[in-house]
Amino acid sequence: MQFHHHGYVSGDPRIQPAAGTGVDRPADLPDEVDVLIVGSGPAGMLTAAQLSQFPGVTTRIVERRDSRLAIGQADGIQARSVETFQAFGFAEEITAEAYRITEMCFWRPDPENPENIVRSGRALDDPAGISEFPHLIVNQARVLDYFARFMANSPTRMRPDYGFEFRSLEVDDDAEYPVTVTLLSTAGPDEGTERTVKAKYVVGSDGARSKVRESIGCTMAGDKANHAWGVMDVLANTDFPDIRTKCAIQSSNGGSILLIPREGGHLFRMYVDLGVVPEGDNGAVRKTSIDQIIAKANGIMAPYTLDVRNVAWHSVYEVGHRLTDRFDDVRPEDLGTRTPRVFITGDACHTHSAKAGQGMNVSMQDGFNLGWKLGHVLDGRSPESLLSTYSAERQVVAKNLIDFDKEWSTLMAKKPEEFENPSDLEDFYVRTAEFPAGFMTEYTPSMLIAAPLHQDLAAGFPLGKRFKSAPVLRVCDTNPVQLGHQARADGKWRIYVFADAAAAGTPSPVTELAEWLDTAPDSPLAATPEGADRDAWFDVKVIYQQDHTGIDLGAVPAVFKPQVGPFQLDDLAKVYGADPTADIFEQRGISRNGAVVVVRPDQYVANVLPLTATAELAEFFAPLLPARQQA
Repeated sequence: MQFHHHGYVSGDPRIQPAAGTGVDRPADLPDEVDVLIVGSGPAGMLTAAQLSQFPGVTTRIVERRDSRLAIGQADGIQARSVETFQAFGFAEEITAEAYRITEMCFWRPDPENPENIVRSGRALDDPAGISEFPHLIVNQARVLDYFARFMANSPTRMRPDYGFEFRSLEVDDDAEYPVTVTLLSTAGPDEGTERTVKAKYVVGSDGARSKVRESIGCTMAGDKANHAWGVMDVLANTDFPDIRTKCAIQSSNGGSILLIPREGGHLFRMYVDLGVVPEGDNGAVRKTSIDQIIAKANGIMAPYTLDVRNVAWHSVYEVGHRLTDRFDDVRPEDLGTRTPRVFITGDACHTHSAKAGQGMNVSMQDGFNLGWKLGHVLDGRSPESLLSTYSAERQVVAKNLIDFDKEWSTLMAKKPEEFENPSDLEDFYVRTAEFPAGFMTEYTPSMLIAAPLHQDLAAGFPLGKRFKSAPVLRVCDTNPVQLGHQARADGKWRIYVFADAAAAGTPSPVTELAEWLDTAPDSPLAATPEGADRDAWFDVKVIYQQDHTGIDLGAVPAVFKPQVGPFQLDDLAKVYGADPTADIFEQRGISRNGAVVVVRPDQYVANVLPLTATAELAEFFAPLLPARQQA
């Protein structure tokens, strides 16, 4: 975290100075906004949090509830999501209060006494070291609280507008504010009255029964729900030995439980198998009482017993896997003739079971993908064509999620005798660990992802996949840090320059690249608005092969030490050396001849190039930057 570059201020450094729309932000919902987000769930809140970093963009997020969420249904936090939280500045805090999953236990019927269950195996949660971040369990409501704090501390001083329900919208592409939204006030003195808000863009993050989705004619398709589960968050006493460990429990009577310990040391969640939903049930299974769910759980857990003392929350749901045909308002026949004005995210796009812990995590990545793109277009950094990449990228991810969840939920519902091998469930969990951790997303070549012509220069940073962090040494203060953790959710592109073996400042491809970045008219940095800090749009970092003791900070080219703030102070924190105990060049397969790794604002690798490929770097960024800057 960097601060004081605007002058010394005593106070919380997480609170950024108000700017743009955050100065005298109106308390009431305006009649005209740049972006209107409908729904304050994980996808909506992350989209808003990202947009809160664009002071020139007027963003409001409306929610039909009259206040913050008190208890959320989702609770599983993938390591990929914790990486994202790091960019928003609260990974350490939420990790401290969360339950951390390090291992999963598997229970099956005792071969000698099938009426009872026995522990049959254990599996490490991340045996391959996919991420330096943990797999967490924490209530969705707390995740939203942290995003709300980030928004409130942002330059735009954003906060949700509670008490507004979405009713309908109309789009007029020729208008300055093309989307007219009708809202119903659900709280306060105006309760029951309608009002309209005009927006340039609308984001529907309003859940599985999304009215925004309905208003743009998107259709959900998929499997009919045919299996029911009772879920309960409870405080209980039990003699079950693994009550504080994540468990998959299969009993001889065909019933199964997925046990998820919750934060705080006492609360835990159980997904309890209620069996196949008969034809003509017409939702009757949803009336299963909490007493029936508890009784079913006790039957599955024999010989162990569960004495429930308090129920924090419970529900019954039927597993269904559904995916919408598109994630924006551009119909197939209109592709290429117009850019989207209305988007949908999260459960409005994709629904599935809760047992793989995917919903909240994938929904947040929807918001991360879309938020910076809206910010760049509205801030004048990129053309509107950028927005068409959202649906193209995220629909594929959602399809992969549903395919994975179908297999996992089918395995969870199987009877023990139906498995060819008793360890099939455990084997599947270990074999697919990278997917539920959130690291299988791989965007394909597009205007945002280059073709892998030079992938061999940085094999450990696959194009289209998230930038995987590694240790480095920050030269200015000699601190060992994780390189990926130095990237904030600030909407900036990142250009990582991995140096060749030459010393800093001596004639080399790095020195020539630095000069080009700093002065060439076709350098992407040339697009930075006049009067803005040099790193306002692009965060350029250099990583030398030497350790910090072998790097002369004074000799490092100026482009890696940009002057920032009203006093134009040199930022020395963008220069790194390799850590001899964990060399990033070796860990990520980076050529000793050096490489340039370009990373999107949402942390996905967009390009890998030789140090000398300035023309290719310019060509990559040309369609992503304002046309006025291309002269």
